Amino acid sequence: MDAWKRLGGFIGANMPVIVVGCVAAGVLFPRELSWLEPLVPALFAFMTFQGSLGNTLGQLGEVLRHPLPLLVILGVTLVAMPTLAFLLSSALFAGDPDIIAGILIEYSVPIGIVSFMWVGMFSGNTALGLAAILVSTLVSPITIPLTLKLLMGASIQVDAPAMMLDMTLMIAAPALGGMVVNDLTKGWGCDVLSPVAAPLSKIFLVLIITSNSTAMSEYVLHMTWTRLGVALFILLFTLSGFAWGALMARALRVSAPTAVTMSFDCGLRNISSGAVIAVRYFPGEVVFPVMCGTLFQQLLASLAGRAMTRATGRRDTPREPENRCDGELG
Repeated sequence: MDAWKRLGGFIGANMPVIVVGCVAAGVLFPRELSWLEPLVPALFAFMTFQGSLGNTLGQLGEVLRHPLPLLVILGVTLVAMPTLAFLLSSALFAGDPDIIAGILIEYSVPIGIVSFMWVGMFSGNTALGLAAILVSTLVSPITIPLTLKLLMGASIQVDAPAMMLDMTLMIAAPALGGMVVNDLTKGWGCDVLSPVAAPLSKIFLVLIITSNSTAMSEYVLHMTWTRLGVALFILLFTLSGFAWGALMARALRVSAPTAVTMSFDCGLRNISSGAVIAVRYFPGEVVFPVMCGTLFQQLLASLAGRAMTRATGRRDTPREPENRCDGELG
């Protein structure tokens, strides 16, 4: 069992390098790895379940008693950033609805479960972080199709009922299931089940990233200036998410831990879910902007954490998160 957990730790610690390897494998060997595609929804559902085992109804209730920071996080991630991403990408990449759709999907997906890891490392408000992840995940079957339909309209064909069903099965239901298991077992789900399942969850993440990368093989191998521009846009706009959170926290005059959480939650998205949506419902060109975020998120999160410690005058060295449950890194 120790070796199994060390494997999970190794994958987590080396995720930036592993992600690059996964993307390269998917791009270079799309046919050889195509067998992974039918497995992705089930793999992702398991990851969501495992990543949600640290959530409880009690933690959600604690945050709901003082909901303003949570509402601001949801407003930024579900409304402001998708709308701004759509407006900017429409201006910069006019006439290319696939690129615009990919960018919009990138910023319409739920808050990344990995944000909880960063919140814990930099002494943030973990209860708020968990609540924001849970709520954004549970509403995603409605918000993602609705956002695409409202902002892009007739520019793309969205099978909203099918997408809502997929999002419910892959994200909302497993997330709720993980929380219920943890509640009913009085923490056994977090303390025992999650650490055992975490290495398998990380292996599944590697397979998902590799599978999703096969869909953008043609576009990466035939790189254009437009696609390079898309990658730069994703880099800068993802960075702006951390700034959005920090600015909103300053406007609300919240505590330093809450400010840390707001910044990470606004900056980190569940890219794996976005890639799954793009692969299942859209042409390969749509996958390219979504997968670009995979390459940038962890590096940007590290830089944002260091910047926040300097700005708040707190300790400059991140600590291990208090929560013993290990989430996915999407």
